[in-house]
Amino acid sequence: MTPIDLNADLGEGFGRWRLTDDEQLLSVVTSANVACGFHAGDAATMRRVCELAAERGVRIGAQVSYRDLAGFGRRAMDVPSDELTAEVAYQIGALEVFARAAGTRVSYVKPHGALYNRVVHDEEQAGAVVEGLRLADATLPVLGLPSSRFLKLAERAGLPTVTEAFADRAYTEEGTLVPRARSGAVITDADTVVERSVRLARFGTVTSCSGERIPVRARSLCLHGDTPGAVELARRVRAGLESSGVLVAAFA
Repeated sequence: MTPIDLNADLGEGFGRWRLTDDEQLLSVVTSANVACGFHAGDAATMRRVCELAAERGVRIGAQVSYRDLAGFGRRAMDVPSDELTAEVAYQIGALEVFARAAGTRVSYVKPHGALYNRVVHDEEQAGAVVEGLRLADATLPVLGLPSSRFLKLAERAGLPTVTEAFADRAYTEEGTLVPRARSGAVITDADTVVERSVRLARFGTVTSCSGERIPVRARSLCLHGDTPGAVELARRVRAGLESSGVLVAAFA
């Protein structure tokens, strides 16, 4: 059975405001998607999370996004390609400073929010993100949705690609995520999330919003750190996976 990585969005605070319980989640996950200051996060938060992740042996990933602090990176934006390329490289570079200071390094890159969803289909924006990655470090693996334009362009550019799935998000029949604005887009029932996690890890399938079982082959499973009860849910998911014989291990 292929091992499964558990990743979570961390460092999503700003100044005195903190959204995620970084310390507790870092005791559960194997990869940390660290906000790089564009949708959340600041220099002190990035440094703190990198130090905590390094202490626990958790891999550090740069979670790059549109420049949208007010909208938490979840608002649709049109950014010129050359500008987006530079901003992606900038975010990776900023996090790399703190990762290296903590004795480790940035191990992968994952887009956030509106950018993540945009590069599933948008060739131009996906290409700009890939160019930003190449500008920063052409050896970094990229994490994204299976069959997305982003992963296809990254693979074409020679970047290592890693597919991921979401146990707490509803899927369409096409294998994409149901927009958050729609009712039922986020799954909050813990038992359901655990059952979906095990099925994704063991069988590579998930039930879509219409009840159809669809294939979703993924090496990493995302757990959202900003949902209520995120820490306890993450613990239950990991326990459910391990009790089902699934090896939980980082991909990077």
